[in-house]
Amino acid sequence: MPDRAFLDWPFFEDRHRDLAERLESWCSANLPVDHANVDEACRGLVAKLGRDGFLAHTTVDPASPGPLDVRSLCLIRETLARHDGLADFAFAMQGLGTGAISLFGTDDQRRWLKRTRAGEAISAFALSEPRSGSDVANMETTATREGDAYLISGEKTWISNGGIADLYTLFARTGEGPGAKGISCFLVPADTPGLRIAERLETIAPHPLARLSFEEMRLPASAMIGKPGEGFRIAMSVLDVFRSTVGAAALGFARRALDETLSRVGTRELFGAPLFDLQMVQGHVADMALAVDAAALLVYRAAWTKDSGAARVTREAAMAKLFATDSAQEVIDKAVQLHGGDGVRKGHIVESLYREIRALRIYEGASDVQKIVIARQVAQ
Repeated sequence: MPDRAFLDWPFFEDRHRDLAERLESWCSANLPVDHANVDEACRGLVAKLGRDGFLAHTTVDPASPGPLDVRSLCLIRETLARHDGLADFAFAMQGLGTGAISLFGTDDQRRWLKRTRAGEAISAFALSEPRSGSDVANMETTATREGDAYLISGEKTWISNGGIADLYTLFARTGEGPGAKGISCFLVPADTPGLRIAERLETIAPHPLARLSFEEMRLPASAMIGKPGEGFRIAMSVLDVFRSTVGAAALGFARRALDETLSRVGTRELFGAPLFDLQMVQGHVADMALAVDAAALLVYRAAWTKDSGAARVTREAAMAKLFATDSAQEVIDKAVQLHGGDGVRKGHIVESLYREIRALRIYEGASDVQKIVIARQVAQ
């Protein structure tokens, strides 16, 4: 059984504990899913998560907009990741893809949220480009004003849900100023003429990913989210909310690796005694448990700080994301080692965790970039 003691920490309220309990029961009944066709698996997961009310946590309520509850987002991602990495992916992208609409959208744009919350529409966040991943301000996709419309030209890549999304939050250069000052944000329905799925991308942990091409795609001026030139601020505000949840997903992977390891070393015998009796093994287990608890403290500190009204949690979120993802990689590597040959056998849970965790140290701000963010924050 996974450790649930952390739910008694003062970061949480009774509603968070109730949510964790309901979701745990849901996961036991619905996960894992068959990953043979990841597109269909994601569509099915979004539909089920929406049907059963969990996607309501990914956006503001369009009927009565308020702040997102980051602690709930983190609890859900941690729990889903512990059961099935693809379920975590499906949930997370519904939030990231609609974050700009939730936080900055007009009433008309927020009409999409009813569908994404219900699992009837899939969303995506189109920010990264072939030559501007971590350096967002260097993006090259352009949006040129032409009367009451914008013409979009360029490419985006590594776009999660690319190819299956019903709507994209797109960032493009509108030129109000140099660098970050000249970027704007747009809401793009997937059936917009000029939007093309240029390439589907495969990774070591299969997820729906694509490279998108925009060929003089025409959008009405009303498709802009926020004001001209506010795109960089919008993107950073969205990432400020959701970056902590990446750490939560890593925490879920690490908890599962620790649980699987405890089961393994408690039942596997070596030299006539349980593997756990070896002091070196106990040392590894202690390191794993320490990393899990430390990551949890950083993740839920960041979430609690945001929920308590902080305008920005750049430092806290960067620390949570960096430590939780890097330490989860180490925890899972130890789990693979202690499982021996089974740890690298295709289809084994720790083998899948080993593949799942790697991307989390890259997307939504690579680990090295988080170090730069943290250093600049503490030097202020």
